[in-house]
Amino acid sequence: MDKRHKIGLRPRPEIGFGGIPLAPSVPKVPVSAPKRISVMQEPVLVLNATFEPINVTAVRRALVLMLKGVAQAEETNHAEVRSTSRAILVPSVIRLLSYRHIPQQSRALSRKNILLRDRNTCQFCGCAFPASELTLDHVMPRSRGGRSSWENLVACCYACNNQKGDRTPEEAGLRLQRRPRPFTLHTSRQLMRLIGHRDEKWRKYLFY
Repeated sequence: MDKRHKIGLRPRPEIGFGGIPLAPSVPKVPVSAPKRISVMQEPVLVLNATFEPINVTAVRRALVLMLKGVAQAEETNHAEVRSTSRAILVPSVIRLLSYRHIPQQSRALSRKNILLRDRNTCQFCGCAFPASELTLDHVMPRSRGGRSSWENLVACCYACNNQKGDRTPEEAGLRLQRRPRPFTLHTSRQLMRLIGHRDEKWRKYLFY
C-alpha cells in the first residue's frame, strides 16, 4: 500500500506526457443486455376453423389448445418445447378444429387484455417486458376519482409505476405513448396486422 494512504493523505496523481496529471479512471458500469420475452410468451396467431384470423394468444396457451386436441399448428418456428417423452415445435399460427362464433362486442376488461392491447409495452417508457414484469397503472389515480376502465388503465413497468406514484403523468414528468382505448375487434385486427409485418408466416392469413 502507498505510504501516503497509510498516513491519511491523498495519493499523488498519476503524471502523463508533459507533466499533466492524468484524469482519474472512471469505473465501467456493466450494461445489462436487453430483456427478451420468453419463448412461451411469444405471440401466436389463432385462426377459426374457416382460416379467419380471430385472436392472438401466447405460445403457452397455444400449446395447451393443441395438446387438448382443440387446435392444430398451421405454421411453426424452429424452436422446440421438450418434455420427458416428446418434443413439439413452437407454433406461430394455430387453427381451431371446430368453428367458434366470435361476438362483435368489446372484450372483457382484464389484466391479460390490457397487456395484449398495449403489446406488453410500458406506455410511459415504451419498453417491452414479459407479462410478469408489468403492472397496470391508473392514468388518473384512483385517489382522485380515476376509474378502472379501458380509457384509464395502461400497461406499466415497475420503474415507471414507482416514478409516477399517486400522480398524473404530467405531474410525474411522464408522457403516454398512446391514448388508451377499449379493446374492440378493430383493435384486435390492428394488432394482428402489426405483428404480421414482423412474422412473414402470418401474412397469408391476414387477407381481410
